[in-house]
Amino acid sequence: MRIALFPLGSAGDVHPFLGLGQALQQRGHDVAIMVNEYFQKPVQQIGLQHHPLGTAEEFLAVTRDPNLWRPVRSFGSVVRHGIHWAMREQYAVVQRHFADRSTLLLANCLSFGVRIAAEKLGLPLVTVHLQPAALWSEHRSPALPCVPAGLPRWCKRLIFRAGQGLVIDRTVCPATNRFRRELGLPPMRRTLDWWNSPDGVLCLFPEWYAPVQPDWPIPLWFSQFPLWDESELRSEQAEVAAFLDEGEAPLVFAPGSANCQARPFFAAGVDACRRLDRRGVLVSPFADQIPHPLPVTVRHFDYVPFSRLLPRAAALVHHGGIGTTAQGLRAGICHLVMPMAHDQPDNADRLLRLGVGDWIRPRNFRGPTVAAALDRLLRSSEVADRCRQVADRFAGIDPFVEACRVVERAGATP
Repeated sequence: MRIALFPLGSAGDVHPFLGLGQALQQRGHDVAIMVNEYFQKPVQQIGLQHHPLGTAEEFLAVTRDPNLWRPVRSFGSVVRHGIHWAMREQYAVVQRHFADRSTLLLANCLSFGVRIAAEKLGLPLVTVHLQPAALWSEHRSPALPCVPAGLPRWCKRLIFRAGQGLVIDRTVCPATNRFRRELGLPPMRRTLDWWNSPDGVLCLFPEWYAPVQPDWPIPLWFSQFPLWDESELRSEQAEVAAFLDEGEAPLVFAPGSANCQARPFFAAGVDACRRLDRRGVLVSPFADQIPHPLPVTVRHFDYVPFSRLLPRAAALVHHGGIGTTAQGLRAGICHLVMPMAHDQPDNADRLLRLGVGDWIRPRNFRGPTVAAALDRLLRSSEVADRCRQVADRFAGIDPFVEACRVVERAGATP
């Protein structure tokens, strides 16, 4: 089978598609992927066909937009720098290389150019959701700043309709519909419904993490968390291993692979380590975000595969991205989350409900508060028990087997 993958976003968005692409390729399929030049090296290492989508500098320029991390303004930043920036090039690549029904398209919900190409050219498309926050429900709604918990369904329905019409569609539809008019397609609206392909939706998260809701799209399939983090592509990092061997399990601080505005987060983390007399690991590719000098008990690393690091950690302090969340759940350690935007508040809420962690608003994320929250989590036998119970759910699980089966069934459907 010929399969084309279209992720759009940071490493947390791209890595699951790389892992899925590698698994599909190992099952004998012909797999291509379209990603930014920033991710070209791992694509080449696993041997997927690559179609470029912009330069590494263009990717890094997006990360420097401060609105990307603000709850109200983040969606507009994603639309400008992601959806609309990539839309025409995605369409062109599909039209040029995959414009026949023998190719199955797999794309995340932000890849509007692929969604439009599938509609225009009559191609099969499965929408891939990495996080449940992308699926609205008036039953169990995603935790969003604009939708307070505990509202009745009729009230959530009104808020959702107003928010989609007055905010989301006004941001998304004008440029999207100009492109659609050029192609002779009718205008689209109700973005959060339209971005789900009528051919089906694949959820790369298990149903125990986000139970299916009555008003989610159909057909819809669940898989497991992808859990792909380049560990097989990177040699052992002697410096990391040596630090982990030197003392007790550290606290790990990871605000997101694309977060180049994390100085306050790391400053609070270092302060918390001092207050708790704990060792710490700071993970970020942006060295200018790290406080200097660091205590000898705290180390910074550009990148460490979480599948190697987190099983040897005491706690994970992070932004609430779904990839980091899943790796922490598998490692069986407690979470402390500073959710900023996107799906992060919803993941923070789900971790709290699972009993494996807590969260702190960015404005309150200071050393004393972080230290107190971590101390409470680390001392709790109930939290430790819940972490072990959740980690047990990952035992013996192949993260891509079910996803590959879903893709193969979807590709075999006429």
